[in-house]
Amino acid sequence: MLDQKVRTLIKVCETMSFTRAAAELSLTQPAVSQHVKQLEHEFGIKIFHRKEGELRLTAEGEILLRYAKRFTNMYDELRKNIHEEKRFLKLITVGITHTSESNQIAEALARYCSINDGVKMTVVTDTINNLYEKLKNYEVDIAIVEGKCVEGGFWTVHLDTDLLVAALSNDNPLAKHGIITIEELKKEKMILRLPDSGTRNLFVSHLESLNISIDEFNVILEVNNIATIKDLIRRGFGISILARSVCLDELRKGKITVLPVENLSMEREINIVCNKDFEHRDILRDIARTYAETSRLYELGVNGAADV
Repeated sequence: MLDQKVRTLIKVCETMSFTRAAAELSLTQPAVSQHVKQLEHEFGIKIFHRKEGELRLTAEGEILLRYAKRFTNMYDELRKNIHEEKRFLKLITVGITHTSESNQIAEALARYCSINDGVKMTVVTDTINNLYEKLKNYEVDIAIVEGKCVEGGFWTVHLDTDLLVAALSNDNPLAKHGIITIEELKKEKMILRLPDSGTRNLFVSHLESLNISIDEFNVILEVNNIATIKDLIRRGFGISILARSVCLDELRKGKITVLPVENLSMEREINIVCNKDFEHRDILRDIARTYAETSRLYELGVNGAADV
């Protein structure tokens, strides 16, 4: 059983109050204080600075909290896996990026669960960096992320290769072009993802490789929600840089236009990533196959619409 002192420490750090932690844990305040003192004695450190009635973690306390969360998540994962084994179920928490949430990946996950009895998924959305951190802390079982995995300790399955494109209204005069130039982009109002998004970072890095700054563009709006961006560009408020995969449904329905950007070959991998001790790697390969089937259906829809 996980030591109660560990959960007590986490709750104190969440509330930054011994009193509130005690109330939420149904413990007395002296018991909470004793748990913290025992941890300090065990590791020979001071966990909190106390100043003017406020708590602040020491450097050693930050390290202890990080591992306490990791141990707690691993313990909860252990209980979940044992429970799964008894029920013959696989309960999987999947982390995806906002881009993945907006393309066929979500549909592929739903399709996979619908045809595989005994598999249940919980999907959480976050940035790429946060998803890798969640993997390390066992907060998610697998993550679907854009770009190559550069960190050790993970096992990956290649899912797809995506391309960033300029997405614009069908009514924009540039929509009649086969390609859009960087100089043409600079003259347009642009609606981009937030600076911490992988899509935005990839666009910026390719610009910088040509000694071009994002400040040279007329960025009028930054939005994290991809559905909102697509709606705004469809209505003619600006042009965006998006993954082609998130535009397939709109392309199939003829709602927007996408064009490659001249001199910017913005390709990136899409991978399924898990910790090396993840026990259900067969599921990752099955998800990849389901995704491939789903992608083919999307592409047939897009190509069919283009032929009409």
